[in-house]
Amino acid sequence: MTGTTAQTQPRAVDAGTVGRRSLLAGALATTGALLLAPRATALDGVTALADTAAARPRTTAWVPSWTTAHTRPTATDPLVLGGVTDRTVRHVLRLSAGTARGGTLRVRLAGTFSAAPVRVGAVTVARRAPGVSGAGAAVDPATVTTVTFGGERGALLAAGATLVSDPASLAVPDGGDLVVSVHLPGPTGALSFHRNTHATGYVGTGDLTADAGPGFDGAEVTRSAVLLVGVDVERPGVPGVAVLGDSITEGVGTPDDADQRLTDHLARRLAERGGAVGVANLGISGNRVLLDDERFGPSGQARLDRDALALPGIDTLLVVLGVNDLQQPPSQTDPAVLLAGYRQLVLRARDRGLRVVGTTITPFGGWQRWTPALEEERRVVNATLLAEAGRGAGAFDAVADVASALTDPADPARLAPAFDSGDGLHPTPAGAAAMAAAVTRRALLG
Repeated sequence: MTGTTAQTQPRAVDAGTVGRRSLLAGALATTGALLLAPRATALDGVTALADTAAARPRTTAWVPSWTTAHTRPTATDPLVLGGVTDRTVRHVLRLSAGTARGGTLRVRLAGTFSAAPVRVGAVTVARRAPGVSGAGAAVDPATVTTVTFGGERGALLAAGATLVSDPASLAVPDGGDLVVSVHLPGPTGALSFHRNTHATGYVGTGDLTADAGPGFDGAEVTRSAVLLVGVDVERPGVPGVAVLGDSITEGVGTPDDADQRLTDHLARRLAERGGAVGVANLGISGNRVLLDDERFGPSGQARLDRDALALPGIDTLLVVLGVNDLQQPPSQTDPAVLLAGYRQLVLRARDRGLRVVGTTITPFGGWQRWTPALEEERRVVNATLLAEAGRGAGAFDAVADVASALTDPADPARLAPAFDSGDGLHPTPAGAAAMAAAVTRRALLG
């Protein structure tokens, strides 16, 4: 398994566990109605939340506008496992917060899981060609802007480190698209990456960083973010939210190149209800609160500092984890252990001055590994999260009941049909929108 932080190990249910479960289940008597309430609570604009804490101040002008989280390449990831030589990777990104007029942005590259230092060649940013949406490598040539590092074109990215560019001036609106092109002279060796951003990128031969698009005709396509880990914008006063999540946050269940992920909907709703917010998507498919995985990366606890707390301009941590701790072998069958994992996330984020917001675990009836026992555990965990929210050290400042927003009233163990992408676990774009509607601006920012 990957990661260096010791993890809590799952164990079978014994008599003591049953006793603790019985105690925890008492929370259902007072909050079960919230879990089983019709999903209309969120869809009608009235979100079930527990909330008592106030927002914390921050001092930096930089805020993450597009962000991802990296994992180590495996044998099923040949592009990055074998490394590249003389290739340009072009990424098409949807920014949550733009640069505003005359504003600046900066690019972050990461060698978190790279095998060795990587020589980064030319890097550019640009707006997309007018009228282009969805998939496509074309950019507006008049907007192609060179990104420098310490005043130089290119730099050495140390293994395990993050490389932050100099500020670059380029006007991009809130919710606008940015194209980042990175030339890697190579040979690079294995590269750190995010496996699936649910957006099409392009891998061409040679230095194509200034190319308007034709150079990528027939190029290899990828949905991975290669070395690229973030884009920050200089926006004093704009809040930042880091969303620590799994495949539901990453965007599984929503179409590629459509920007219909949970974080896309959340950024749009927040902007409509009070102005732009930088939203960092730190979802990794298969990720858990407790356990590392060779393919799905370090657990939420293990990666919290690097992926979330190290980001500039973050005011709030939103945690959308837990379903994989239940359904993914080896399942965590003691709700007290999972709840203790949440409390550790809260305490560590709060030590950095962040507001910490949780979410209930969404239904997954119909998923291949669902069982009645896991459903019982899900309800116990959710009831406890809602009952404890805002009640002191270790408790979330607020909990958004996204589970109720997605629940099928006819079968509370399942997603509502309109919100089920077909596998019983991952929400559709409408489901992602319903989740975002359940997370209000007040809940996030106080």
